[in-house]
Amino acid sequence: MTLAAIGPAFFPIIGRGIGAILLYAVVGVLLMLLGFWAVDVTTPGKLNQLVRAGLPGAVLVTAAGMVSMAFIVLTAIWSSTGTLVEGLLGALIFGLVGIVVQVGGVRLLEWVTGIRIGDVLNAEELQPQAFVVAAAHLALGLVVAVAII
Repeated sequence: MTLAAIGPAFFPIIGRGIGAILLYAVVGVLLMLLGFWAVDVTTPGKLNQLVRAGLPGAVLVTAAGMVSMAFIVLTAIWSSTGTLVEGLLGALIFGLVGIVVQVGGVRLLEWVTGIRIGDVLNAEELQPQAFVVAAAHLALGLVVAVAII
């Protein structure tokens, strides 16, 4: 195979593909950051400081929250259609709505079960309630992701 065997449309297609990857990656990173911020704002204390301090409940709940946000962002991007701009805008809108629904659902579950999330996140030892909150993050992330499809 020689370079001459590559058709003239090959490099423009590759260039557009790389551009789309970069733009979707930017949207994905922004949604992940917004998702973390949404979890942080709706929980007592500064979540990033609790994670840096190595508090096991904060680490577990944050990790589950980030994975659930990734489910939502992934399906929002995967299900995007239309032109590149329409796809990016759709992914952004579905991702934002999904994050709001997921975070709101977890906070509702904490309220219904009576879990005092601030105590769970600030505990020096891993509290069993952290597993319930982490599971809620993952479960709701999956539910929202499938709803996007």
